[in-house]
Amino acid sequence: MMQKQVPAAAFSIILLFFTSCTARVSGSLAADGQADLNIYAALEPRMSMLIGTLAAASGTMPPGTPLLNGQAISASMSAAPGVASASLVNRTPSAIEGPVKISQINDFLAHGQTQGFISFEQSTASRDGRCAVNLSLDSGRDMLDLISPEIGEYLAALMAPIATGEAMTKAEYLDLAASVYGKGITDEISQAVVRVSVNFPGQVRSAAGGTFSGRGAEFAIPLLDILVLETSLNYEVVWR
Repeated sequence: MMQKQVPAAAFSIILLFFTSCTARVSGSLAADGQADLNIYAALEPRMSMLIGTLAAASGTMPPGTPLLNGQAISASMSAAPGVASASLVNRTPSAIEGPVKISQINDFLAHGQTQGFISFEQSTASRDGRCAVNLSLDSGRDMLDLISPEIGEYLAALMAPIATGEAMTKAEYLDLAASVYGKGITDEISQAVVRVSVNFPGQVRSAAGGTFSGRGAEFAIPLLDILVLETSLNYEVVWR
């Protein structure tokens, strides 16, 4: 059986969602489940050096390939479930930005019988709607497997529970990562926040895990929470 090769684009998508030290997502979600988003993601200096070293040693990425490759990520994201198009460009070799159009938010990173991590509902009789996100240690590993099991193995070298499936506290993970890669890396991880700002089809009535005003809801998610998933991450927006 021919061994499946890992494309650099798939590697970059994993970096984008799970190891970016600076990330911002903004946009709008329509009543039919389509979404228009703008994504910015960048690696901090120490993380860039570490990822580059590990990638070179494993042969995952060809020499000279940007750590976050806008063109390659766009191609792979456009082929992912629930994605209509992506047009990300490099601002620097370790930073990308651009629009991503979601064709159906319920299908985003879902595959076959595998349920996605996003649940969207919109009443046809009223403006009532709901969108919920649930990311757990189990669903996090499923998402990695959908994109590439080999990349999950690579991220396991970073010892992040989202890749290894090993339950641990955030303090335990930081101690472990610092003992192998140094406190500079764990400081960057500890300080990193993923910021999400989305407008919804109606007036937002509640935003569990975030704040809201008018049709908009905002969330600030510590990167450490995503990498460790000591507890499931649950976010829900309800509108009318």
